[in-house]
Amino acid sequence: MTRLNEKPCGMVKKYQEQDVYEALQCRFHFLFQEFENIYVSFSGGKDSGVLLNLVLDFRDKYYPKRVVGLFHQDFEAQYTVTTEYVERTFRQLEGKVEPYWVCLPMATRTALSSYEMYWYPWDEAKKDIWVRPMPDHPYVVNMQNPFRHYRYRMPQEDLAKQFSRFYKEEHGKKSTACLLGMRAEESLQRYSGFINKKYGYKGECWISKQFKDVWCASPLYDWTNSDIWAANYKFGYDYNRLYDLYYMAGLKPSQMRVASPFNDYAKDSLNLYRVIDPEIWTRLVGRVRGANFAAVYSRTKALGYRSITLPEGHTWESYTKFLLDTLPVRLRNNYVRKFRTSMKFWHETGGGLPEETIQELIDHGYQIQRNGVSNYTINKNSRIIFTGKIPDDTDDIKSTKDIPSWKRMCYCILKNDHICRFMGFGLSRKEQEQIEAIRRKYGGFANEK
Repeated sequence: MTRLNEKPCGMVKKYQEQDVYEALQCRFHFLFQEFENIYVSFSGGKDSGVLLNLVLDFRDKYYPKRVVGLFHQDFEAQYTVTTEYVERTFRQLEGKVEPYWVCLPMATRTALSSYEMYWYPWDEAKKDIWVRPMPDHPYVVNMQNPFRHYRYRMPQEDLAKQFSRFYKEEHGKKSTACLLGMRAEESLQRYSGFINKKYGYKGECWISKQFKDVWCASPLYDWTNSDIWAANYKFGYDYNRLYDLYYMAGLKPSQMRVASPFNDYAKDSLNLYRVIDPEIWTRLVGRVRGANFAAVYSRTKALGYRSITLPEGHTWESYTKFLLDTLPVRLRNNYVRKFRTSMKFWHETGGGLPEETIQELIDHGYQIQRNGVSNYTINKNSRIIFTGKIPDDTDDIKSTKDIPSWKRMCYCILKNDHICRFMGFGLSRKEQEQIEAIRRKYGGFANEK
């Protein structure tokens, strides 16, 4: 077995005998040889924190003259211990990295309100109710010194992408790689994205293109949660002490997220702010409408978490249309557009379903027909279209996860799921961007910090 200490991996083939750390070292060699500019996207979470430390250790050992950038996209609302960890990291790395701490107003999705799709961190129009003061460092990027390509209240995903373009231009328009702490173990959608090698860089599934000469790389993509914590222990890395508080609160590892407290993934644990960080909690309540309601009712029928009972006299279709009529025009149009897109897809293109599910649909009398083979399923399942109406519900089918119904549409509204994740939609703002994201990467998954 070839080891790193025998010869640098560079662009040599990977060995099945390697452990994840050795494989990571090979990937680092590949990145430093292929890309002239490298920066790390650091969220303050465990994955990006370990990635940052491992990259700098590697740089210091093999490429000591190379400059590595440090990018932090600050979402304003977060635990005090997270802010302390980010502050500590930037302070400890002064002179060792090229720092960018971005505190700019950006459209950030909220799943707490039936009336607002976005909130805007660091918006100076809301300065009097900011959750915490603006960081005061020379490397902070805010409205007093925004970077090129920034647009006021631009979507958070676009801000990160446009920063990568800015970083490339600042460094002579050379090939640039943004390193992310994303891991396949985090979700099935991320796993699906990584196994799609069609759009990888030189056959590497963990590198995807952003713009010309700008790429995103996830070298930790095959690491597990245990690998992350083993690295912290083995190398003595600093980490966000929020995870200690989560552990003491009894959370499972899969529930321990360092994310915007108002997004789809964090709202179930929003109430923890009340216990862990009461001072920040009082500010969160006044910052985004619906925060207190979501904290109290996020795991109840009120927000669609538990089984929802259909009101007497309604079908799921009529109940969905009733709920749509109660929404502001902008939100209603958002849902209607997505629902129509989904129905058109299931009537004209079709989704890949397992044979047992197809047989169940036939046995229960659903009007369906085959429409070729799906390239987006591992087993190349048959694509199925509905020749009749979209079902009101599919409760009589064992596996309803991938089958369209008015009940699924209704759940999206009740859960304030503006993106319609529950129906399989991604994060992109427009349908064309959704299609492109699915084709290029993995369907607009998670912008988790």
